Amino acid sequence: MKPSKRTIALTMSALVLTVSATAVRAELDAAQLDRLGKELTPNGAEMAGNKEGTIPAWTGGLTKPPAGWKPETGYADPYKADKPLFKIDAKNADQYKDKISVGMMAMIKKYPTFSMNVYPTHRSFAQPKEVYDATRKQAATAKLDGLSIQGYVGPGTPFPIPKTGTEVMFNHSTRFFGGYKTCRDWLPVRASGDFYRVGFCEDMVQGQNMEPRTEGGIFSFFGYYDAPETLVGTIYLVHDPVDFTKGARQAWVYNAGQRRVRRAPDLAYDNIEDGTEGMRTTDDYWGFQGAMDRFDFKLVGKKEMYIPYNAYKLQDPALKYKDMLDKGSIKSDLLRYELHRVWVVEATLKPGTSHVVARKTFYIDEDSYTIAQADGYDGRGNLWRAYSYPLVQAYDAGVMFQSPFINSDLSNGNFMLSALTNERKQPAYTWGTKGKAADFTADAIRRRGTR
Repeated sequence: MKPSKRTIALTMSALVLTVSATAVRAELDAAQLDRLGKELTPNGAEMAGNKEGTIPAWTGGLTKPPAGWKPETGYADPYKADKPLFKIDAKNADQYKDKISVGMMAMIKKYPTFSMNVYPTHRSFAQPKEVYDATRKQAATAKLDGLSIQGYVGPGTPFPIPKTGTEVMFNHSTRFFGGYKTCRDWLPVRASGDFYRVGFCEDMVQGQNMEPRTEGGIFSFFGYYDAPETLVGTIYLVHDPVDFTKGARQAWVYNAGQRRVRRAPDLAYDNIEDGTEGMRTTDDYWGFQGAMDRFDFKLVGKKEMYIPYNAYKLQDPALKYKDMLDKGSIKSDLLRYELHRVWVVEATLKPGTSHVVARKTFYIDEDSYTIAQADGYDGRGNLWRAYSYPLVQAYDAGVMFQSPFINSDLSNGNFMLSALTNERKQPAYTWGTKGKAADFTADAIRRRGTR
């Protein structure tokens, strides 16, 4: 597929990069490291707010829950007293087009009920001090040689002062979450409004929490379906490396019908996952995950954008899935948008490679290096999919996570919601989980499957 030559004009607060992504970039020197925690946050974002005052300064983030909060009630909204500043809809969208993703603009134009409620900005991102310390340490040694990351073992952000799109993507893929256990739901939703629930449970352990630690590993996970009945009994085991040039993803699947474990080398890239009705590829998870070798990643720059942020309203366990749905997406009144600075990275399919999405533009939160939105284009250069990943700060764990994942197909009106927990037992997440390597093996998946 031939990628489109179409480019996106942006008002940038960072220079367009001229450094080749394939050149070896040296680790940060002492003067650059000294900027962390001073003019830059410990994770590398601009400490100061913007000159208009619409983005505040970062003052440490959200590290305490609201008064009286109990985990069994789900994540309570610390900003529930906020009122929308204004609404962006079909009537005024052109006025804000420089701060809206291409995908969100297309959603506004396509669906009369879709709009964006803009709230005051809160820079809630925060991590534990030991992770900030690790970022400073890792940034002194981490460097890239093409797609090979050297001098980095994690945790921490390897490139808090990024100069290339590949560095920004590595910051996203290595971002701290420690580990978690959760059972969540996804809903494939047809344009007609028909949907069904797929339940999926995950036991995810980040590399530094595995005992003994696997050299070069970024995470390991078990995942299994608990709904619908046709998928129950299918179990996945995945080990991902930090550096895919030194080792590929290792994946296995247990099939209950066959009662055997087999290798799953196709569980990557644009593989279509069971129960998604073709609306989500494997590397869509978290916005992007897995090997980067099929795309060239260009750092377009940094800009201010309205992105889904502090999406606590979407975590309310009183919400029922059927009441959350609208044409093309979740009901707009449930979504909260804020003005934040984002890194913009354009991923273009390399010649001689293939992927169902030929080009993607990622909008990555400056504070957390987490993907908040993306635009997906088909092989003819047409906008195809609008992706949204509302961000939520887990104030009890020092982790920023995405929930839900929203993949909207602009060609047929179908959409996919992933990582929903509203109808699940609360608390939906157990953070900071640790694991033993012996429990994340092919023999272990066989034992789990035959219990």
